[in-house]
Amino acid sequence: MCAATYRERADAGMATLQTFYNTATGLWNTTGWWNSANVLETTIDYCTFTDSLTYRTNIFNTFEKNKRNNFLNEFYDDEGWWALTWIKAFDLTGESRYLNMAQVIFNDMTKGWDNTCGGGIWWNKEHKYKNAIANELFLAIAARLFLRTKDQRYLDWANRTWNWFRKTGMINQNNLINDGLNDQCKNNGQPTWTYNQGVILGALIDLSKCTNDRSLLTVAQSIADAATKSLAPNGVLREPCEPNCGLDGPQFKGIFMRNLSDLYRAVNKLAYRDFILRNADSIWEQCRNPRNQFGLCWGQKFDAADAARQSAAMDALNASIVASRSPIVLQAETAVLHSLVLEAVYTGYEGAGYIANWNKDGQWVDFNFTLPQAGRFDLVMRYAAAAGNATRFIFVNGRAIVNAQIFPGTGNWTVWNTTTIPNVALKAGNNTVSIIFNQSKGSRNWLNLDQLIIR
Repeated sequence: MCAATYRERADAGMATLQTFYNTATGLWNTTGWWNSANVLETTIDYCTFTDSLTYRTNIFNTFEKNKRNNFLNEFYDDEGWWALTWIKAFDLTGESRYLNMAQVIFNDMTKGWDNTCGGGIWWNKEHKYKNAIANELFLAIAARLFLRTKDQRYLDWANRTWNWFRKTGMINQNNLINDGLNDQCKNNGQPTWTYNQGVILGALIDLSKCTNDRSLLTVAQSIADAATKSLAPNGVLREPCEPNCGLDGPQFKGIFMRNLSDLYRAVNKLAYRDFILRNADSIWEQCRNPRNQFGLCWGQKFDAADAARQSAAMDALNASIVASRSPIVLQAETAVLHSLVLEAVYTGYEGAGYIANWNKDGQWVDFNFTLPQAGRFDLVMRYAAAAGNATRFIFVNGRAIVNAQIFPGTGNWTVWNTTTIPNVALKAGNNTVSIIFNQSKGSRNWLNLDQLIIR
C-alpha cells in the first residue's frame, strides 16, 4: 500500500480525534488528565510528521488553560506525561516556554527519589509504590532535557536512573517489564502492560544519543522484540486487560507504537516497520466504524469511542506515515564533492565507493534530490569513523540544522553504522542537504560517508 494512503487514513483519524477536544478546558472529553497529555503528544506527532498547521492551536490553548499549577499533581507519572509532551511542543514550535515547563515538572519529579529499594522515584507523593512507568518517564525526560539543554545534571539523573532501573529486576527473564516492585523490592509479577515496554524504548534511544553508547539500542531491541512477539497474537498488539480496560488501559498500546516508531527510525529494523504497518492496517480494516472512530481491540470489531481509544490508534497511524515511506537512498557517488574524493579501499560500502580524506575546513558534500510533497523526514547517514567520534555541520536548504552532528566511532574503517537526524522539514521539489567540516561549529575527526537516506 502506498504512503499516500496511510497519510489519508491518519488525516481522517486525526479529524475525528479533534471532535473530542474541548477548547474551553483545553482537554479532551471522555478521557482523563494524564490521557490528555498523551492525546496532545499524538496531535504534536501528527503535526510533526505531516507538517500540518491545522491542529497546532491545541498546543497553545491547552498550555494556557492548564498552566496554573505547572501541570503538577499527586502522581509523578501524570507529571511525566506532561513533561514529555511539552518537550515535543518545544521541538515543534521552538517556543521556550514549553521547554521551561518541562524543566519545572522534572524538578518536581526529582523530589520523588529516595533510597528505598536502592533508588528510583515513587509513583505518587504518598510514597506508596515504586513502579516501572514513573521511572521510565523520569529517565526519558532527563535524557531529552540533556539533549536540548546540555545541562550535565540531567545526564547525571538519566544515568543514575538507568543504572538503578536495570538492576531492579523489573525487566524479567523474558525481556518484558512488569508493573513494579513489591514490598521486598522485588519484581511484583504484575502485568507486562504495553506502555511499560514502550516508554523505555524512547528513553534508551535518547540515553544512547547522550552517551554514544549503542549497547543501549541493543537492550531496547531485546525489549521491543519480546513485546512484539509475546504481546501481539497474530501480529496485532493486545493489552493484557482486553476487552475490559477501564479508562487508563485504552491509552497504553498507542504509547508502545509511538516509541516503537522511534526505535524503527533509530535502528532501521524492517521487522518493526512491518509490525507498525500490520497494526495500522488492522485498526483501519477491523476496528473502525463509519465515522472513522477506532475501538479498543485492534484485531476485532469496533466496540466504543473515546479520546483514549482514538489517540492510541492514531499513534499507530502516525507511525505508519513514516514506516510506509519508500526511502530515497543517495549513494556517495551521486553527491557533489567539494575538496573531497571518492574512495573504494575499505570493504562494506554499498555503492561505487565512499567519501573520504575528510578532516579540514573547506571540505563538504552536497546531496541534491527532489520530493513530490513537503513534509518532515529523517536524514539517515551511513558512515565509518575508525578514529573515534566525528562531528559535522549539517545544512539543509540554506538553513543550519545541527551545528555538530555526532557520528559515533565505529572502531574500524570496515565497520559501518548509521546516525539519524529526525523530523527535518523538507520542501516539495528540489532539496539540498550539505554535510560540512566547519571547525568553528565543532567539526572534528576523520569520517568516511557512504550514503544519505531520506526516510
